[in-house]
Amino acid sequence: MSETRRPDRAVMATGEGERVGDWQTEAATSRSAPPDGEAATPDALGVALDRVLQVTTDLARAMATVIEGKDDVIRTALVALLAEGHLLVEDVPGVGKTMLAKTLARSVDATVRRVQFTPDLLPSDITGVSVWNQDLRSFEFRPGAIFANVVVGDEINRASPKTQSALLESMEEAQVTVDGTTYALPRPFMVMATQNPIEMEGTYPLPEAQRDRFMARISMGYPNARAELALLDSHGAGDPLADLKPVVDAAGVEAMVHAVRRVHASPAVRQYIVDLAAATRSTSALRLGISPRATLHLLRAGRAHAALRGRDHVLPDDIKAIAIPVLAHRVILSGESQLSRRSAADVLSDLLDRTRVPAQPR
Repeated sequence: MSETRRPDRAVMATGEGERVGDWQTEAATSRSAPPDGEAATPDALGVALDRVLQVTTDLARAMATVIEGKDDVIRTALVALLAEGHLLVEDVPGVGKTMLAKTLARSVDATVRRVQFTPDLLPSDITGVSVWNQDLRSFEFRPGAIFANVVVGDEINRASPKTQSALLESMEEAQVTVDGTTYALPRPFMVMATQNPIEMEGTYPLPEAQRDRFMARISMGYPNARAELALLDSHGAGDPLADLKPVVDAAGVEAMVHAVRRVHASPAVRQYIVDLAAATRSTSALRLGISPRATLHLLRAGRAHAALRGRDHVLPDDIKAIAIPVLAHRVILSGESQLSRRSAADVLSDLLDRTRVPAQPR
């Protein structure tokens, strides 16, 4: 059996409309019984969620000084942070993928490691390695780059599949096993990886098993004319990232994560998530639907999105707002959909429109 311990030398590292009526009555229910068996008074939960809203508003404002005109992208990144998820940023070169990851990492006063993925990067460079200590006459564990609160992986698809697979245990279980010994990673723990979908020469596409471990995938997109003009003003004369100050520390992020876990999701909302998952598995437009892990990620992301809106309960609108970033990278289009040039987002949008929202029982 493997032993679990921490390494001795580890580097510790307002938008869319919302439905009223029956769904609004869920707020009273959620205050009377916290979900998942967690003990918390209604007043304590309210105070914690007020703190979440205040801190995330400050985070979004700080990140917007560096990432111009990308409020939706910033919000999705914050959802992944609050929901204990990992983020995949996929887009063409030069649109700010790495800058987004560095901006979020700089906004949080926590340990940060950046890894430039290359074909010669070894798994031990990521996880760490046991080396022989001549003085102690024993092996000593040297932690790798994964031992940080925020790990920024630049161009992850340039590393070999063997090195990519070194992230699997870390991303799913927040731990690393080396030579039969399991080492816990610091909390909070988040991987933000970037990749370029255009230039495929010398790259290794992420397998489905690894893509499924990312809670959300986002694309930066080109800025509009006003945002690009503001970018010239802010980035042309200096580096705004250098002036960015941390808004919250690692302990503060962990407290927000625990608060978001207590955001109430009613049985009707859970049923809506399951119905949506079933729709992706039965439609002829997709060759592969979403996994049970994806439904769990969608629930967690929905709770985080509700918290960002200042609510202690999840609405169907929260699920709809975050569904495409959370699900689009997990599905595989059928041949017919590819021939008709439909994207995964197009198919998911149709399924969201066709999946009935269950009525909230009175």
